[in-house]
Amino acid sequence: MHTRSARPLSAAALAVATTVTGTLAWAPTASAHAPEPTPTTPSTPAPRSMVEYGGIKLLKKDPGGDLMAGAAFTLLDSSGKEVATGKTDADGQLVFKDLAAGVYRLKETSSGSPLHNTVADQDVIVTPGNGTPLTVIDPFKPADLTVTKTDKVSGKPLPGAVINIIPAGSGGDPVTLTTGKDGTAKAQLPVAARNGTAYTATETKAPEGYQLDSTPQKFTAKPGSPVAVTFTDTKKEKPTPPPTVPPTVPPTKPPVTPTDKPTPDTKPSVSASASATPAPDETASSTTAPTPPGSLAHTGADATPWLLGGAGVLLAGGGGALFAARRRRTGDSTDES
Repeated sequence: MHTRSARPLSAAALAVATTVTGTLAWAPTASAHAPEPTPTTPSTPAPRSMVEYGGIKLLKKDPGGDLMAGAAFTLLDSSGKEVATGKTDADGQLVFKDLAAGVYRLKETSSGSPLHNTVADQDVIVTPGNGTPLTVIDPFKPADLTVTKTDKVSGKPLPGAVINIIPAGSGGDPVTLTTGKDGTAKAQLPVAARNGTAYTATETKAPEGYQLDSTPQKFTAKPGSPVAVTFTDTKKEKPTPPPTVPPTVPPTKPPVTPTDKPTPDTKPSVSASASATPAPDETASSTTAPTPPGSLAHTGADATPWLLGGAGVLLAGGGGALFAARRRRTGDSTDES
């Protein structure tokens, strides 16, 4: 039998190491013989069987838990290149297969429903295996609320009214609106259910000059639908001013009518005969002379004029009687003759 002689190994053996990114790396193994130069060969892509692949299993719902069909999605790789697209089926499911492990960007391009909005873009990490599960919940479209404030009698729009909007239950934040020049205020209200969300609107501040309408109004905001609430206010009654009291005018004294009668002299008049009687001269020395001892003190006006006047009257009266007697005698003498 022919026997072949053994020859020593002429090159180092190579081992293949596979990384999580699907690329291949070559490393030399240890050898007991002197190493020989390793021939350089161009790098070649790794076989598909040696790359780790995975996928995404997507489930689409709304906030109420209902499955949503017809939602469209696009998947982009880390460089922004589109690698897959698809729509959810009747069960709300969409599966992306044969994806190399790595990070992808998921974009929802359509919710497939007039009542729902799309979600924001999100990153998805694909790991080797059967598929990464992912649940996407599309929110309901908000309701378009319009609050109107008018005069109850004339219907004129009223600016400056403050309306507080509170959702029913414990969920959601209140919304405060103030009517503008046209008497309206608008806002978008979140909706949490397909059949709508209940709200309560209450006026907390009335326009200037109007009474507050504190009666709350309840309404339901449905997804993607308009809703209107109207408040009417009544003007405040002007306070009745107190009666005006005319100022008190003091009574005026009637005017004094002048009379033609002369004001009577307080001093008695002196007849012509009395006036002919010379009155003693009053000198300064006589009026200022000291009172002689034993006389009464001078307490008033001098009585001399009064005494002279009285004497004149008596003399005049006596003279008149004497003249009348003489006339009578003359008359009697004439009768006898």
